[in-house]
Amino acid sequence: VQLVESGGGLVQTGGSLRLSCAASGRFVSVNAMGWYRQAPGKQRDLVADITRFGRTDYADSVMGRFTITRDYANNTVYLQMNSLKPEDTAVYYCNAKAVVVTTPTQVNYWGQGTQVTVSS
Repeated sequence: VQLVESGGGLVQTGGSLRLSCAASGRFVSVNAMGWYRQAPGKQRDLVADITRFGRTDYADSVMGRFTITRDYANNTVYLQMNSLKPEDTAVYYCNAKAVVVTTPTQVNYWGQGTQVTVSS
């Protein structure tokens, strides 16, 4: 399984970025896809995720500013980030909760991470 992320970078306060993550592998099912972030010295926390049924969940700190969407046919998830703040600065990790043909149970898969930096 491979998760390939793109779209991070440097942006000023109030700006926007769009992250993309494409998952590839011998999937039986991809149940949920989402984004987590980790700032220096802090734990990795959920930003947003979306289930196979389209239900979304957001961290309180990004509600109303970030939007997660998913292309089910291509196992791709997007995170549109608007009104960015310096406290959004972190490494953003793509996550997929999936079952693959060689493993009968759901496993968490992670991307390599993409840096998002918001300057004040």
